[in-house]
Amino acid sequence: MKVLTLNSGSSSLKFKLFEANGLAPLAGGLAERLGTAANRLAHRWRDDRGRWQERVREGATDGHADAIAHIFADLSAAGVLREPGELAVIGHRVVHGGEHFTTPVLINHASLAQIRAAEHLAPLHNPANLRGIDLTRRLFPRVPQVAVFDTAFHHTLAAHVSHYALPVELYEEFHVRRYGFHGISLQYVTREAAAHMGRPLAELNLIVMHLGNGASITAVAGGRSVETSMGMTPLEGLMMGTRCGDLDPAVHFHLLRYARRTPRQLEDLLYHGSGLKGVCGHGDMREVEALAGVGNPNAALALDMFCHRLKKYIGAYAAVLGRVDALVFTAGIGENAAQVRARSVAGLEGFGIALDPARNRAPGAAARALHREDSRTQIWVIPTDEEYEIARCALDCLANEQVQGASP
Repeated sequence: MKVLTLNSGSSSLKFKLFEANGLAPLAGGLAERLGTAANRLAHRWRDDRGRWQERVREGATDGHADAIAHIFADLSAAGVLREPGELAVIGHRVVHGGEHFTTPVLINHASLAQIRAAEHLAPLHNPANLRGIDLTRRLFPRVPQVAVFDTAFHHTLAAHVSHYALPVELYEEFHVRRYGFHGISLQYVTREAAAHMGRPLAELNLIVMHLGNGASITAVAGGRSVETSMGMTPLEGLMMGTRCGDLDPAVHFHLLRYARRTPRQLEDLLYHGSGLKGVCGHGDMREVEALAGVGNPNAALALDMFCHRLKKYIGAYAAVLGRVDALVFTAGIGENAAQVRARSVAGLEGFGIALDPARNRAPGAAARALHREDSRTQIWVIPTDEEYEIARCALDCLANEQVQGASP
């Protein structure tokens, strides 16, 4: 039996196929720029000799339904998934579970209605996630499907952490509060960090930085989220590729009033035209670092801003935790941008955080320690694997439902 994971975005669809027993990866890929003439579907699979093969389709995929049809045709042609009956479960990433979902849930009519009820909390993400769910439920009505929520990891936030300083009726009526995101990644990375450190997760205080195009930082005490930078939406917190992060709320009024932006234009600006891209014209940290290295002043400013904000949050979360056993970097920037890692912890030796420059500069794709031997706080790079975590959660959820005698 096999497990399929799907992460459906507004114009993309990421998938991965695993053996159910042991979760060895069998295939995976990404359909992107869906709905445009420049659409692309890249698919990798492991052949019967254990070697990875790849196929890329350019301009041949017309939307999500067509992408899913191509994906399953490719999986069948490759011999890694010949019929739906081989699937034990399909796991879906859902960005926002609101307050209702604190664990993965088997998708049925009741849970699907509750997921739809949370759409207003993530209007840029949840509708796309639901599109993937609807398509696969129609294609494979007999295959159990599970929703795994990015917000669920943060259900342990205390009320004084999750609430905004707004009238309480806005929380009670409209559910305005801080939820946090990147929880699927955090759940995987914290468990892996504890394993590499050789200590029980329940004993560890960690600061985990998920740094990709979307970026967040989370304080984790004993495996529980106690503070996180993202809020009601993934817009709050750190500076990101195209998102502004923390911003004086009065800036919104100023732009509406004097820059004559409409609310929709303002939303698009803050989500898609700000962050690194807004400051220097490029949202990819690799391009920003390259431009800063040849003296581009706006790229240098963007890099300075990104690292400064990250360092500021590290200090704040060290204060929240009281004791920090390790800093953990993950995701594209966290795993690959040595300069960002170095600059974000520079000068923190007084906090017991000491980076080894040689270790930090050394290339590597695996989990690795970066701290000096005399550092009181360990520093780690732990590559994330959200698809593995979704698959694991989906299997666990299905097993729990079967034990309880529930049916899809």
